[in-house]
Amino acid sequence: MRNVTMIFSILALTSISSFSQQKNQMTALTSKNSVEKSTTKITLMPPIEIQAVRASQTSPFTQSMVYKNTIAKNNIGQDIPFLLNQVPSVVVNSDAGNGIGYTGIRIRGTDASRINFTINGIAYNDPESQGVFLVNMPDLLSSTSSIQVQRGVGTSSNGAGAFGATVNILTNDTQEKAYGELNNSVGSFNTFKNTFKAVTGLINNQYSLDVRLSSITSDGYIDRASSNLKSFYISAASIKENSSLRFNIISGKEKTYQAWYGVTEEELKTNRKFNEAGQRSGQDPYENETDNYWQTHYQLFYNKKFNSKWNFNTSVFTTTGRGYYEQYKSEQSFKKYGIDPPTVNGRTINEIDLIRQLWLDNVYYGTNLSTQYKYNNREIILGGGLSNYDGNHFGKIIWSQLLIPKDYTWYDLTANKNEQNVFGKWSEKIGEFNLFGDLQLRNVHYYINGFRGNPSIQLNNQWTFLNPKAGVRYTKNTLTSYISYAKARKEPNRDDFEAGKQEVPRPETLDDFEAGIQNNTKKFRWAATLFYMHYKDQLVLTGKINDVGAYTRTNIPKSYRRGIELEGIYAIQPWLQISNNLAMSQNKIIQFVEYYDDYDNGGQKSNVYPTSDIVLSPSLIDNAVLTANVNKSTELKWISKYVSRQYLDNTSRKDRSLDPYWVNDFQVNKSFHPKNGSIFSVVFQVNNIFNKLYSANGYTYSYQYGGELIRNNYYYPMAGIHWMFALNIKL
Repeated sequence: MRNVTMIFSILALTSISSFSQQKNQMTALTSKNSVEKSTTKITLMPPIEIQAVRASQTSPFTQSMVYKNTIAKNNIGQDIPFLLNQVPSVVVNSDAGNGIGYTGIRIRGTDASRINFTINGIAYNDPESQGVFLVNMPDLLSSTSSIQVQRGVGTSSNGAGAFGATVNILTNDTQEKAYGELNNSVGSFNTFKNTFKAVTGLINNQYSLDVRLSSITSDGYIDRASSNLKSFYISAASIKENSSLRFNIISGKEKTYQAWYGVTEEELKTNRKFNEAGQRSGQDPYENETDNYWQTHYQLFYNKKFNSKWNFNTSVFTTTGRGYYEQYKSEQSFKKYGIDPPTVNGRTINEIDLIRQLWLDNVYYGTNLSTQYKYNNREIILGGGLSNYDGNHFGKIIWSQLLIPKDYTWYDLTANKNEQNVFGKWSEKIGEFNLFGDLQLRNVHYYINGFRGNPSIQLNNQWTFLNPKAGVRYTKNTLTSYISYAKARKEPNRDDFEAGKQEVPRPETLDDFEAGIQNNTKKFRWAATLFYMHYKDQLVLTGKINDVGAYTRTNIPKSYRRGIELEGIYAIQPWLQISNNLAMSQNKIIQFVEYYDDYDNGGQKSNVYPTSDIVLSPSLIDNAVLTANVNKSTELKWISKYVSRQYLDNTSRKDRSLDPYWVNDFQVNKSFHPKNGSIFSVVFQVNNIFNKLYSANGYTYSYQYGGELIRNNYYYPMAGIHWMFALNIKL
């Protein structure tokens, strides 16, 4: 079967762009906009807040689109990364093993902290860690109109610099007609998803209100890796012919049992569902070893069309977040918590068992604005934004064996990060060429008032980044080609600074070169993209211990990613299509130095690797989808994915790696259209149908002991065969 998949790659020369999963796939080949236009007949001004951060169809950047129809078919409970699993160069993972709860995504080997996520043009990445925690926004897909994925640096966007990709999520869609939806899913591991959605359509041809309530619960594949996720979405709008005003509230609450530590190599052989979190010697696991977080987004948008040439958009936003993770900790030193060891009955007690909560209370707010000039073949967008983040990190002890009062706080630290950015984008059509230029100026000021492990340190950092981008696209009949260059510079994240003032990390720099070609015909679409991404001062884990005894990332002088992405879709018959994408790449570090602890003699030792592979960056990713439209209301899909070997560190050692895996899913979509105008649809999906036992994520560390180099590999196993069934009712 794997050979069949690879044959698909050769026949199709390429891969699936997300729109290829639409019900009418071949129509989408001729016009990417056709699906989007079909979702509404409204001729009023569309939401323009997304235009400043998205790449247009004529931009010289590598991009994939996922439209509303595709989202609706695949939104049966799993998180956003799993919906994007068929986009070229994407690898996804899940702590719980079934795509619910904490999930992760890598694009071209780049993790989410280097992927720029925006929701309606507003930055979503956490300002301090720069990570993306989609678990805080459960079932956002049920309110999503479209998603654009730009691979590489892409065009300028709000928020942290994009080093692997940009993911733009749009929810601000307007529906002309009223409807209600009830979506229910049930599946393996006691998984349930329930969503209620009501849309008023346009009232008096001007006002609209969208409301959604969602609940997702699951026990997870990994032991105790349960999720209890709640969310709601409210969007109220006033839409006129030349202006619009919209207010969104997007809120989520998550409670997940921790499954962060992974499974050891030994446990993987005997009990791959083992969960170390909450384990207590001689006792049952602690029942509330959980992560708890509440997050609410308030978004206000105003769009104004002055005339046929000028548009203006502004947005004001506030994101509030508050939560903690709770842990049972045994044999903890009193001194670690700033307490002198007590003496009881003449005996000094140095260690104690306790339960602690590590809290984060934060608010992120700001404004973005842009103005668009469009006349004949020229388009100019000028924009910018201001944002401020205030974060409070503190820890409480809520229970101890003795002598520590309840809710004792042993650290209480603050951080502030503010940002200002301006950008200008210019594009012009000259004959068969589209020229593009983009220049962004970004200023970041980040103040840190101590760390839990180093509370006395205070850091005050400021950076100014200038990020230019340019390219040209050529279009002739059905053939399109482009070349582009983009530079991105990005500040380190919070943990990188814990090393202290003597080892301040430098910003990272990326120069991204892209070239692509594609051809659309009635029966066959193919595309190919070449990329070369050159990094300077990329921050990676080397195993080196900093001056406070922690493992933090270190700048390395030179590294790169280069490769080719092939995409294709072919209509074998009008009712039978095959789509495929194949990403082949080299992901290398030049002159990598590995450090490991020497427990025999003290200190650390090192190994030098002249050239090594970048961590968790597979050299081959292949996706294939065979779609059969049995009739107008029944669709069958066979979905296949192959990921080559991934290394758990930057040493290219096979004994510190994830085995290649090839996973297959099967999906049935069936819809019913009663005469009353309602729509009933069912989705049945069997994931990992051949029960492949694999891991898509992991980590490792090594040390010398007894004259031997000991490795400790940890894996995040994915579930074997499992299923989901959904019943969706639209009235």
